[in-house]
Amino acid sequence: MSKMLSRAAVAALAVAFAGEALAVEWNVSVWGKRRAFTEHVEKLAELVSDKTGGEFTMNISYGGLSKNRENLDGISIGAFEMAQFCAGYHPDKNRLITVLELPFLGVANLDEEVAVSHAVYDHPAVQDEMAQWNARLLMTSPMPQYNIVGTGEPRDTLAEFEGMRVRATGGLGEAFKAVGGVPTSVTATEAYQAMESGVVDTVAFAQHAHLSFGTINQAEWWTSNLNPGTVNCPVVANIDAYEALSDEHRAVLDESIGEAIDHYLANYGDLLARWDSVLEEKGVTKVELDQSELDAFKARAGTPTHEAWIANIEGQGLPGQELYDLVNATLDKARMSN
Repeated sequence: MSKMLSRAAVAALAVAFAGEALAVEWNVSVWGKRRAFTEHVEKLAELVSDKTGGEFTMNISYGGLSKNRENLDGISIGAFEMAQFCAGYHPDKNRLITVLELPFLGVANLDEEVAVSHAVYDHPAVQDEMAQWNARLLMTSPMPQYNIVGTGEPRDTLAEFEGMRVRATGGLGEAFKAVGGVPTSVTATEAYQAMESGVVDTVAFAQHAHLSFGTINQAEWWTSNLNPGTVNCPVVANIDAYEALSDEHRAVLDESIGEAIDHYLANYGDLLARWDSVLEEKGVTKVELDQSELDAFKARAGTPTHEAWIANIEGQGLPGQELYDLVNATLDKARMSN
């Protein structure tokens, strides 16, 4: 009898351990605090947990696992299973997706931003480059065109951008440099302090970031129509962790990405709808540049920057022209479908 009980106990333990093995817990590294920029990550965690009955869960850490500039490094060594990062933080590590940060690409809305980002992410050369960091691209973090906040007299002509110290990363930094600005690539979490201490005169962000990181609280004015471009911030998974998922869990993750993006877009749309009331509440003046100034900005920072990027990437033996053409073809297709 004792032997039979022993066998029964072992069998019960085996079943228990088998059930335990089915449970998957991912650590996810983001930064700042929960905001519009992270809503798709939060929604994805909710969806995979709900659809798997709690067998697949994600623990989202806002800065507790890594610094934002080091998230891709953390993914590469398996320090956590999923992370968000911005291409402009380390363009040498993710050269190809920086095509999406070129100024004046003509992306008009968040739907178009999703379309061009995911088209670029699906390109084999882009996937190969990210695989060098053991990273699988899951989804973008679509943001509207950046605009700048500042103090003092509004800068509403290109002449006033001369010598302007601006927090701007990647292609946006290059755009401001082309018109005499002095870009600095402090991280989003450092932007408020940089503005407060006078390290920068202005900060370029999307609307949610001006709110989340407090720069709007120091601002006296905001450019409503500068729209030089945006940054690209993918969400990636560690390839080993992704491939270790069961077929069922992997399918749930993959199928939930579209739902997470839809939730993000709806949430961000609500923010944009109330942006004018935010400016009024905080006493921030909306500044519009004349079309002639915008045209001059695009002429100096648009095509020349695009051509320089293509030449640089092609010079490294990578498909710069092909990716640039893919962006434009995807935009054309998106506009035809609309």
